[in-house]
Amino acid sequence: MAAQSTTADAEVQRGLQELVDAEGGPPGAIATLYHDGRLTVMSAGRADVGSENVPAANQYMRIASISKAYNAAVALHLVQQGKFTLDDAIVRHLPDLPAAWSAVTIRQALNHTSGLPDYLQSKDFAKHIAADPGGYVRPATIIDWVREAPLEFAPGSRYAYSNTDNIVVGLISEAVTGKSYDTLLQEIVFAPAGLTHTSFPTRDISLPSPYIHGYRIQPGSEPKDVTSFISPSGAWASGAIVSTSIDLGAFIRADLGLKFFGAAQQLQQMQFIPGNSGPPGPGTNESGLGLYRYTTPCGVVYGHTGNFVGYTLWAASIADGTRSVTTTLNSPPPTGPLLDRLRELQSKAVCALLAR
Repeated sequence: MAAQSTTADAEVQRGLQELVDAEGGPPGAIATLYHDGRLTVMSAGRADVGSENVPAANQYMRIASISKAYNAAVALHLVQQGKFTLDDAIVRHLPDLPAAWSAVTIRQALNHTSGLPDYLQSKDFAKHIAADPGGYVRPATIIDWVREAPLEFAPGSRYAYSNTDNIVVGLISEAVTGKSYDTLLQEIVFAPAGLTHTSFPTRDISLPSPYIHGYRIQPGSEPKDVTSFISPSGAWASGAIVSTSIDLGAFIRADLGLKFFGAAQQLQQMQFIPGNSGPPGPGTNESGLGLYRYTTPCGVVYGHTGNFVGYTLWAASIADGTRSVTTTLNSPPPTGPLLDRLRELQSKAVCALLAR
């Protein structure tokens, strides 16, 4: 078994290096594997192109849409407490939402079958990024960006990834508890899971040190540091969390290990439908409630991918929450052959994780 693990780890390390060396690849890449209290860290390239430091598991980074899994953890905890049900209409708790959204349920928002228009595709969001990308944005303003837009499709009729979904769910969690979303994350997720290096900054656009720098990659140009280009407030419950690879792995293990809600809620969470995370993770992707099932050649894991300006991430765990895997690139999500290479690397990481 030890020899098998060593060989699998070498495949992951080789995959990281190939990504960094590829044309248009990230400046740096890191993968972590956790099993039996042991963390294995593999990395390639640089966390900062101005230094020789490799990406490390204790360095901060923007975890982007993996924040949606934390949002779902809060929501399912509140379901367990009886604050709302998954089949409540979102307008029941947020009556100021557009009347056209009245048929959308919390369940549909969590599994991206709501039909809510994605605010990242709105003209107002584009105007904000052009005029003041580092400026603070209120969650209510995010809703206003798409308030007049029609639903993309009848709620529940199909899957389509929308960042608006999680803004709505976060606002509902605030409404039913009378607490800020930041406080809910701390009380329900960060503290119970011991995530001492995880935060939810919305007004501070810089990262604490040490951190993995995020870069924009353009052909023929040097990587451009965009770590603090955009205010995380514009992502809010959809993607504003900052963490480390160590804490990210701890979160996804706790999430699958029922640290935040019970078995009844997990049963609802794991009603999967076809649907890719963004960007797609390894193997076949299926969408649950703030969680994706990834069926790879070596086995099944559960987690979420994410991308923010300058970062592409993935975190997953086996079903009982005892083993986890994470990958991070300090560049935007790759496309074409590079994305295929990343997904192959992630599949190899699952093989290495399960070989232990």
